[in-house]
Amino acid sequence: MPEVCRFLGIIITMYYNDHPPPHFHVRYNQQKAIIDIETLSILEGKLSPRVLGLVIEWAAMHKSELLRNWNLARQNNSGSSVHSMQNQSQKTAEGFLCSLFQTGNLA
Repeated sequence: MPEVCRFLGIIITMYYNDHPPPHFHVRYNQQKAIIDIETLSILEGKLSPRVLGLVIEWAAMHKSELLRNWNLARQNNSGSSVHSMQNQSQKTAEGFLCSLFQTGNLA
């Protein structure tokens, strides 16, 4: 399961050749959810309001990158990481690297 981004302790991933609709997986501590990329709604699971708000804000800023990664993952190709919210990421030949950020508890 490729990691797309990690910020504020939140981990965003996508599975190779996963089922529609286009979505990504979110983990934060013991919380887990699946988020629809197009509607930015929860398909499965539950996140605290604060974590959900951060994830939705981040996903809205990176919707086109997420959809591109979804299409690559459906073809079993590795996508690129997506920018985190708090740090500028470095651009490489493989794409954008999500910055890693250490922080305290959000829940």
